[in-house]
Amino acid sequence: VSTDTLLRNIMSKFRHVFGQPVKTEQGYDDIRVSKVTWDSSFCAVNPKFLAVIVESSGGGAFLVLPLSKMGRLDKNHPLVTGHAGPVLDIDWCPHNDNILASGSEDCTAMVWQFPDQMGTRPISEPIVVLEGHSKRVGIITWHPTTRNILLTAGSDNLIIIWNVGTGEPLITMDDHPDLIYNVCWNRNGSLFCTTCKDRRLRVCDPRKREVVAERMAPHEGIRPMRAIFTRDGNLFTTGFTRMSQRELGLWDPTNFEEPIALLELDTSNGVLLPYYDPDTNMVYLCGKGDSSIRYFEITDEPPYVHYLSTFSSKEPQRGMGFMPKRGVDVSKCEIARLYKLHDKKCEPIAMTVPRKSDLFQDDLYPDTAGPDPALEPEEWLEGRDEDPILQSMRDGYVPPKSRELKVAKKNVLDSRPTTRRSMSSCDGSTNLPVSHCLSECLSVCLNVSLSVSPSVSLSV
Repeated sequence: VSTDTLLRNIMSKFRHVFGQPVKTEQGYDDIRVSKVTWDSSFCAVNPKFLAVIVESSGGGAFLVLPLSKMGRLDKNHPLVTGHAGPVLDIDWCPHNDNILASGSEDCTAMVWQFPDQMGTRPISEPIVVLEGHSKRVGIITWHPTTRNILLTAGSDNLIIIWNVGTGEPLITMDDHPDLIYNVCWNRNGSLFCTTCKDRRLRVCDPRKREVVAERMAPHEGIRPMRAIFTRDGNLFTTGFTRMSQRELGLWDPTNFEEPIALLELDTSNGVLLPYYDPDTNMVYLCGKGDSSIRYFEITDEPPYVHYLSTFSSKEPQRGMGFMPKRGVDVSKCEIARLYKLHDKKCEPIAMTVPRKSDLFQDDLYPDTAGPDPALEPEEWLEGRDEDPILQSMRDGYVPPKSRELKVAKKNVLDSRPTTRRSMSSCDGSTNLPVSHCLSECLSVCLNVSLSVSPSVSLSV
């Protein structure tokens, strides 16, 4: 460790951050985590729910648990089983804690809405099915500031951006010649970065449908890379050297010639998954198959990426979930919480700054991104950009019981379709139930007004 790093660690308020696993009874047991060979986190969490991709015969499934349902999993707890192939990635909507999107080997992405109180029957009907990829959908990520905008990336090398409120694709990009490893939006959602099997790191402007910056081989190894945007617009990357050592990089996308920082870590096969907290400018590195979590602070001073410490345990991790900042416990000076997946359980790990005072620590908790979207889809498409709407953490965060989704156009999220086919156009000869939307009822009235049976009531 260099002298500069030691001095920086002495000055940093995060130098004593430590990880602490919860007690056994506060974990989640008897969860059969998926064994699919895909480098996703297999886990997604928000202040209300924990979702985990699980083993399933005859298709794909994932589990959704209220955070309060700790302990051994009830055998009757329902699975979400709508996909025809293994589920590869899941992501909670940042603007509605009851909405989750999933991608699968069956070439579709699906959007699901869950009640606060889960029932006992399996859930198999999504509210939106997004069909546009010709191969498996391995990456799902929501827009950070705009309502109802979802990005999907598939093994067909396509990136599609959807308005899930209407079920329509808005933007399609085919700039990648090979498999896309990961996608990450920047803070206001004006750009996203990608890493690809062709060893290039790209920065894309989706509304211009073009790559605005790219770097060939930011890491010289041929193994998969990951890249994320930091809050100031730089790119933090993880990859491998030519000698298969794991490596970190920090890059300025306006000047890709030389890295801001490049740091070799260790020799291991596991792809490093980075989880970033923009409020503290800290990044947590979790390698699949590792039994440790390293964390670093990114600063404006050399060496720019400062190693802080490592949380170590005995068991390797299959995947990891990262709680949004509004879900941490401010009364315990918890600055992050990760959900570590084992073979058959999920173990929350709290990252805590030791403080003697019980008062609210303003320096640890600046205002953080709240659940309110800053833009509507139409505004974002027209070229507007807004930073996330912030909220105070002083009194902690209480998840709202329900959030209404308001979209200018017809929003399929507001009424659950009875079948998947209800997303398609209606046939006048079809026997339509009364619960169909207004436009469908009016269409039927116009087309078959002379032949409607007196027993059918088409009330509006």
